[in-house]
Amino acid sequence: MDRCDVVIVGAGPAGLTLASELALAGVRALVIERLTEAEQAESDRTMGNRSVTVPSVRAFDRRGLLTELREASQRGFNVMAAGQPDDGPKLYQHFAFLFPRPELLDQAALGWPVLEGCFVQRADIRRLLAGRAREFGAQIRYGVEVTGLAADADGVTVEAGATVIRAGWLVGCDGAHSLVRTIAGFDFPGVEPEILFRQAAVDLADPDLLPVGWFTEPGVFGHVPLPSGVHMVFTGEFGAKTDDVSMTVAEMQESLRAASGTDVTVTRIHQFGKYTDVSRQSSTYRKGRIFLAGDAAHVHPPLGGQGMNLGIGDATNLGWKLAAAVRGDSPDGLLNTYTPERHPIGKWVQDWTRAQVALLRPDPRSRALREVMRELANTADGSTYLVEKVSGLWQLPMASGGHPLTGRTVPELAFADGSRLADHCHRGRGLLVDLIGHPALRETFRGYSDRIDTLTAKSENSGKLAGLLVRPDGVVAWAADRTVGPADLVAVQQALSTWWGDPRS
Repeated sequence: MDRCDVVIVGAGPAGLTLASELALAGVRALVIERLTEAEQAESDRTMGNRSVTVPSVRAFDRRGLLTELREASQRGFNVMAAGQPDDGPKLYQHFAFLFPRPELLDQAALGWPVLEGCFVQRADIRRLLAGRAREFGAQIRYGVEVTGLAADADGVTVEAGATVIRAGWLVGCDGAHSLVRTIAGFDFPGVEPEILFRQAAVDLADPDLLPVGWFTEPGVFGHVPLPSGVHMVFTGEFGAKTDDVSMTVAEMQESLRAASGTDVTVTRIHQFGKYTDVSRQSSTYRKGRIFLAGDAAHVHPPLGGQGMNLGIGDATNLGWKLAAAVRGDSPDGLLNTYTPERHPIGKWVQDWTRAQVALLRPDPRSRALREVMRELANTADGSTYLVEKVSGLWQLPMASGGHPLTGRTVPELAFADGSRLADHCHRGRGLLVDLIGHPALRETFRGYSDRIDTLTAKSENSGKLAGLLVRPDGVVAWAADRTVGPADLVAVQQALSTWWGDPRS
């Protein structure tokens, strides 16, 4: 029998992010993946590019992966830039193919350079995450399929063919058709699909017949010439229903001609994918010692590029909490905060994508509503609102209280020694940032030095902030302005007790 602290089913971005977070914290993590490495590589090739939103960029930054992510983004290709003006910055955000205007954005209101989001090949994302997980000691096994599992009060037993794995905890990151979710008995309510999306990299005999960009008239379609010389084409067909996962040249051509109103000719398909707007979400992400993350917990159409980022967010939220439980220093109820913090964000993504499907419908009422939305998107407030939502800047993982920053992702601070706040988060621990050199504040943290790092430094862009307490996932647990008084010391002690438990002697 193989033994580990946590077994993770699924080696996609969510599972690999979780493995990396756990291994960084010294937890023995094992990832098992149904696909072989060759099959996974082919799946990555078919998946193509993925948008990386601001929260995910910052998560990579906090773990020292920003440079590698930026290098990978140079190999990616912003397919959503097609149809945007040639001059000026390009956004990856859209709402039912309505694009905000970069020149109208209120950057002060957004508080973060939203153009920091990027497109990266899915293979590069997995390579970065798998490499980091292995570097920290996590194991990844491909070609291993779960055939059964059982949980008890002390742990979980996983059957994978002839292999039996015993672990303290199990996390299902095994996608929309999650076997973990099914066997463990999680519910998965939602709405049935009404539109079939087809996407393919193709050769076209007459590409000039197709306009470049993203369109909803006469039907839903997109056309982007790729640097390789092939063309990415996309269609959305309402009322189409099929269980056939294959695609022929004739099928893609017929769908593209109907949506675009042209006689374009498809001569070859290199890669393709089909998906619908089915939208489902488990009512809870935890059952005892079993958790769900990523598409195993929630599925939705990929409009707006939220899916991979949502899974990465799940993993960064759960990772440090699960590590504390394994170490035995988790405060009561810490693991029970995972569902309340992540479920509302997943629910929002579901609603956000469902609303976009509604705007894509071809009926007169939906088209009229789309024109109203187009006018709103062409205003400063409208563009800023859409970008704030799609970029993930609005996300408030935990219940706020006391200070406006509490519960939000930590602001990016620059320090006098040339370092940035993210540079001090590479260890994956909590972080106290003392901006005024307050001895009593640092004394409060003496019993937490095994879990929290302390930084005393001056910052030129901290404004009136006096101090911050940052969780390992980059969420602000406590903050104070100008000075740290007796009430602030009480508040920070409460935050320490809530998120890190009792101090060590």
